[in-house]
Amino acid sequence: MSHLLYEKKDGIARMTFNRPEKRNALSPRLMVELAEAWLDFKQDSEARVAILTGTGDISFSAGADLGLFIPLMSGARQPEDDFDRKLIGDRSLVGTALLRDFELYKPVIAAVNGFALAGGMEILQATDIRIAAPHATFGLSETKRGIIPAGGSLVRLARQIPHCKAMEVLLTGEPMSADEAHRIGLINEIVPSDKLLERAEEIAVMISKNGPLAVQACKEAVLRTSGVAMDEAFAIESQCAGRVMRTKDAIEGPRAFMEKREARFTGE
Repeated sequence: MSHLLYEKKDGIARMTFNRPEKRNALSPRLMVELAEAWLDFKQDSEARVAILTGTGDISFSAGADLGLFIPLMSGARQPEDDFDRKLIGDRSLVGTALLRDFELYKPVIAAVNGFALAGGMEILQATDIRIAAPHATFGLSETKRGIIPAGGSLVRLARQIPHCKAMEVLLTGEPMSADEAHRIGLINEIVPSDKLLERAEEIAVMISKNGPLAVQACKEAVLRTSGVAMDEAFAIESQCAGRVMRTKDAIEGPRAFMEKREARFTGE
């Protein structure tokens, strides 16, 4: 059975961690399948937005599988199957799976259905809009295991929430509730568990109806200007804006508004 369910419909891709018996822990197979899914999503011009979630109502992802993934990457365990060998043969797949060192300007929505811990919390920080069930729990427990959350958290977290809160999360390894995650701005919304995917789909549809090149340029500009001096940042912003303004979609949007009809964006 695949460790990741991947499907696409009506411009929306859905990726679902599928190891409920292991709290959707990140196995070598899941990492390879996730990396391949992101690559496919990036290259598919029809796919405009992605939803990332987990199977069941217990865990989004409890992080790396401590019996499979970590021993393989540390050399404590030798490769046993094709997924192990593929991951060891190309370690950049780990970064791709976690959206670290991987250029993706299409938007990603996280629907957090339970535990988002360690590696699950790391990939969460790479998403753009995050909604969670009331019982969802967030945390980076790596220091409790003698390792560090180097899947992007040491760079991303303090840019996304207050510095002192980020350091508390990183250094103590203690989890936080959905209410606390919402209070500090780590997530956008808390919705009832039975409405979680419905709400994620609602947001995804809303985004998918917008000009895809404009949406991607917004995300690109935000990511590329993070931590950059203002003059350089404005130059990047102007570059992205100029590129979008030269598209057919930039003509279609205002025209549709004036003609009082829904815009027909083609991504051109």
